[in-house]
Amino acid sequence: MSAPQTLLIEDRSGVRHVTLNRPESRNAMSLVMVEELLEALKSAESSGVRAIVLRGAGGHFCSGGDVKDMGAAYAGPGPGGEDPAAQVNARFGHLCKAYAETGLPVIVVLEGAVLGGGFGLACVADVALARETALFRLPETGLGLVPAQIAPFLVERLGYSEARRLAVTGGKIDAQTALRLRLVHSVHESGEAIEAALDAVLADIRKGAPNAIAETKRLMRRARLHDAGSLIDDAARAFAAAVRSDEGAEGLAAFIEKRPAKWVKG
Repeated sequence: MSAPQTLLIEDRSGVRHVTLNRPESRNAMSLVMVEELLEALKSAESSGVRAIVLRGAGGHFCSGGDVKDMGAAYAGPGPGGEDPAAQVNARFGHLCKAYAETGLPVIVVLEGAVLGGGFGLACVADVALARETALFRLPETGLGLVPAQIAPFLVERLGYSEARRLAVTGGKIDAQTALRLRLVHSVHESGEAIEAALDAVLADIRKGAPNAIAETKRLMRRARLHDAGSLIDDAARAFAAAVRSDEGAEGLAAFIEKRPAKWVKG
């Protein structure tokens, strides 16, 4: 991918680290950033990295959508007579869906402002690590707007009751409350502590086979919406394919030989 305008991207030890890099606006998401985040994920999926880490520059994760940038887009004409506001909003929805459905493990490192769309990105991650400084808020209804594209992911992450409560009250919560609600999975006092936690998570991810992790994520997405009985045959086919795959053969051999599997070093 070409050099991004709004992101810092670095591959380290088989992991793609993506930093939202608009610190002057607390990393508010512009239209360019949305497209660059989509391209960063697409590139990561084809590059062989084991995971993708999202974080923000300047002590904040993301303050939501860039109101000025998106407001200018709303005023322009929409192709085919479509409402440009709906088109812009839908594009962010595609971003959330892409990160929610990728086969790559997605980890977010959260600090400072985690607002609106940034709140939504936190909800789509597989693992969410937070600093004590993180402050979560859903400001949309206070602006006369709707948290449209993140609503499904709020419900999925927090449950229907808590998602409703936060949506109608503006959702202002601190890191410890986010941990209690299981919005995040751990809270850390310092930068050193959260980096150590991230390293530990990535070490655990490397122990899993890449294709097995991706297929497990796919089955779990289906399990949210389907009765367990309806998944039996699909799950059995996925298991059989894994058993007969190169990963399955390597995993069994590594177990018998009492050695790390080849993918662990990746």
